[in-house]
Amino acid sequence: MSSPQLAAPPVAAANTRSRVILASLIGTSIEFYDFYVYGTAAVLVFPKLFFPDNTNPTVSLLSSFLIFGIAFIARPIGSIIFGHFGDRIGRKKTLVASLLTMGIATVLIGFLPTYAQIGIWAPLLLTVFRFAQGLGLGGEWSGAALLATENAPRGKRAIYGTFPQMGAPIGFILANGIFLVLSLAMSADAFAAWGWRVPFIISAVLVIVGLYVRFKLVETLAFQKVVERGEVAKVPVVRVFKSSWRPLILGTFIMLATYTLFYLMTTYTLTYGTTATTAATPGLGFSRTDFLIMLIVGVVFFGIFTLVSGPLAEKYGRRLTLIVTTIGILVFGLLFVPLFGGGFIGTMALLIIGFTLMGLTFGPMASVLPELFPANVRYTGSAISYNFASILGAAVAPFVAVALWAAAGGSPVLVGVYLSVMAAITLVALFLSKETRDVEYDNNLS
Repeated sequence: MSSPQLAAPPVAAANTRSRVILASLIGTSIEFYDFYVYGTAAVLVFPKLFFPDNTNPTVSLLSSFLIFGIAFIARPIGSIIFGHFGDRIGRKKTLVASLLTMGIATVLIGFLPTYAQIGIWAPLLLTVFRFAQGLGLGGEWSGAALLATENAPRGKRAIYGTFPQMGAPIGFILANGIFLVLSLAMSADAFAAWGWRVPFIISAVLVIVGLYVRFKLVETLAFQKVVERGEVAKVPVVRVFKSSWRPLILGTFIMLATYTLFYLMTTYTLTYGTTATTAATPGLGFSRTDFLIMLIVGVVFFGIFTLVSGPLAEKYGRRLTLIVTTIGILVFGLLFVPLFGGGFIGTMALLIIGFTLMGLTFGPMASVLPELFPANVRYTGSAISYNFASILGAAVAPFVAVALWAAAGGSPVLVGVYLSVMAAITLVALFLSKETRDVEYDNNLS
């Protein structure tokens, strides 16, 4: 591969606003759709199809969640791999590669035989494909965030940064909406036999659409300027750990509460909400269909407040916006028991409040994390921080939540405390960080 310095292109016109919005939004929507399809299936069907244990359903569920967490271990690896090429050869090509990696892995899960058909090979192959999903998403988010923010007009980076962030609620609604339609349109036996495969296979169509949009992009001006000046890092991961180790640590812990909140609000609440009240670890006993509808309603608030967070972060600063929101998350964790114990109204209130906080904390991250790093290691630095936080905040969250839930005899009290502790850690990181709203964005090199 020829050196980027020798093949430096002339600085071209920036992508249009509509192209930036569509390319950053559709890519992350597809990526998060793929990811959430697995998360939903990990609760609804995988424990029985890939981890059969008729004597202890909790063991099957925990096994499914362990493989759910495998992707979060893969994500930092993906962030290093795709971050390297994103900072070496450009954002556009790397974004295309990450989308293909994620999409192919998701489609293959849809064709995977179950434990009853191929025995132990079923969970082993599921682990491999789940790992590939994590690799793809490890490179996707940072590239999409840079596509949006490196093309943003001055004073609008946080607003443009909400475009890729909207992929999370859109992907969640798509994934769970399809699961919901399928569960309503077919019997439970048919859904378990083959219906669960449909959302995974549909991903192929979505990936084709996403690739078409991304091939229409031109490289960001910020990266072109790095190439022109001969400042492309030879080994971005070494450069970022050497020159930007403090932002790496702060960025990781700034994301901690966000990740913990999201995966508790989706995976754990679905588990607790649909578990029968007579089980060994009693839940709320909602039907799967009813609770998926409740989740989708909650995620609508996630999307709305993701968009609201952009103007707030521009007006009041990223740091203050996140400090206030994180205090809200800390208090919210202490309300888990009274809300979850309040029947339908209390549970719906918990979902709406939780997802509102999720939008307010998740929206600014696409501007905050990239702003911590110089232009020539921005892809690598923001990707590593984002994805290391996924291990600490998300990989273990569903597993820890189920364990704490069981330890408390079916009460979510310890789960709420766990969320509050993660929020307190994030608050410390925010207080140690500086405001990044006015950071120069296209010429600060390490």
